[in-house]
Amino acid sequence: MVANSFSHVRNWVFDLDNTLYPPSARLFDQIEQRMTDWVMTRLRLPRPEADRLRRHYWHSYGTTLAGLMAEHDVDPAPYLAHVHDIALDHLQADMLLAARIRALPGRKVVYTNGCAPYAERVLAARGLSGLFDAVYGVEHAGFRPKPERTAFETVFAADGLTPETAAMFEDDSRNLIAPHAMGMRTVHVAPAPEPAPHIHHHAPDLSEFLGRLQPDHDKSGILS
Repeated sequence: MVANSFSHVRNWVFDLDNTLYPPSARLFDQIEQRMTDWVMTRLRLPRPEADRLRRHYWHSYGTTLAGLMAEHDVDPAPYLAHVHDIALDHLQADMLLAARIRALPGRKVVYTNGCAPYAERVLAARGLSGLFDAVYGVEHAGFRPKPERTAFETVFAADGLTPETAAMFEDDSRNLIAPHAMGMRTVHVAPAPEPAPHIHHHAPDLSEFLGRLQPDHDKSGILS
């Protein structure tokens, strides 16, 4: 029974993008376009080259921002404000997911490679505001990105989180390597499984998976 694998967990860490909302919302389509626009303007590049560079930095550094900071000494604050200024009006509140997160025992936090103000906006649009004890963005990791272990260590130290009693939910499997090595229970939230030694569980639907951890839920998802 999958719930037995989480009986020790008292700290629940959730990524944001494509984890606490479904990939079908396609928020990253907007974000990636704004990233490319920013790179075009800042580095004075044509769109195809700016888009190639954006992808290259994401693969090489973990985030486009990390590459821009390392190779172009970019100030992260204006960049983050620009790329996260996107429309969220098509996001729908998910009361079942909210109930299942609320029912988890212990401390719940969000940790994203985006910025915390953007995360708060997304949580509000999804009906998840007030459920989490803390929301951490890339700024809380000194602008070092997941999957760098140092980024996780910085955020977890600030939170006082003990990895051995924690679980990490992520859509990007790269970002589960460090949590696994630190002793966390890892859950890959993605449509298709990606077998790897650093992934303990696969969750095509986060809400359904959380429901399996809470056998006392009734059919509505509210604790009976």
